[in-house]
Amino acid sequence: MLEIRRSTIAGMERPTAPCAGCWLHVTQPTEADLATVREFGAPASLLDHVSDIDERPRVAHAGECVLVVMNYPLRRDESTGPPWRTLPLSVLLTPQGIVTLSQGTTSFLQPLLDGHVQGLSTDRGTEFVLRVFWQLADACLRGLREINAGVEGLENELKRSIRNKEVLGLLDFQKSLTFFATGLKANELVLERLQRVPTLHWADQDQELLDDVRVELRQAIEMVEIADHVLSDMMDAFASIVSNNLNSVMKVLTSVTIILAVPTLIASVYGMNVGLPGAHSPLAFAGIVALSVAICGGLFFVFRRKHWL
Repeated sequence: MLEIRRSTIAGMERPTAPCAGCWLHVTQPTEADLATVREFGAPASLLDHVSDIDERPRVAHAGECVLVVMNYPLRRDESTGPPWRTLPLSVLLTPQGIVTLSQGTTSFLQPLLDGHVQGLSTDRGTEFVLRVFWQLADACLRGLREINAGVEGLENELKRSIRNKEVLGLLDFQKSLTFFATGLKANELVLERLQRVPTLHWADQDQELLDDVRVELRQAIEMVEIADHVLSDMMDAFASIVSNNLNSVMKVLTSVTIILAVPTLIASVYGMNVGLPGAHSPLAFAGIVALSVAICGGLFFVFRRKHWL
């Protein structure tokens, strides 16, 4: 899908066709979309990676065009694996304007598309790239808050669980954090390399925004690393808790089995067709029941003292 935007004094316009100084945003690009991008001035050599969802963040340039590939977080259906993963977002700075391409939805760019980011200009590529980095870092922080909320939701279940389901849920969250950490660190390196691209001209007003973006990225990286370490320790602890819960259940079942085995054993012995003590006594049945109850009660008391029941 191809969307076109152009910044003006009145806000973000939506031209019907590509024009000078506009922004072409393409999600899940088709051949027709790529043809439009090439006509807009993007060289084919910078578009051969578009279908690769595992493309790593990098900076490349061909002539006056600069390609910036960064990773952004994508929310997924939890039934398909980790709830979050990262996909590459390609930003092409051409003499005609700006092009962004991705293979997935980019909801974190919606404030830019709607013109809700004050001061955004589609005429200045360097500022635009920095704004994208900022939105990307914010999206990671929002995703991190959702992951932390999901982990907290599993904690109470894990305290009394004997299944692997909750631990596997934590593992999916940890995979998401790994995607975040890897993507953010690669994005930080790309941001540093951008300053050395000879075809990009950084204005004085970009330096303050650049410093703010660095701080935002560094904050996101540190918070993801903290959450990852905490989650790793939690998984180790909760794996032991699940094992202990299972051992507790096994102790209870074993204790109950031993207690129930006593009357079964006594009844089996007195059910034999041989002479047994008290076999002809009218109180034999009551005595056998009383003996079974006494032994079972004694075992119950012992097991209770040992906290097996």
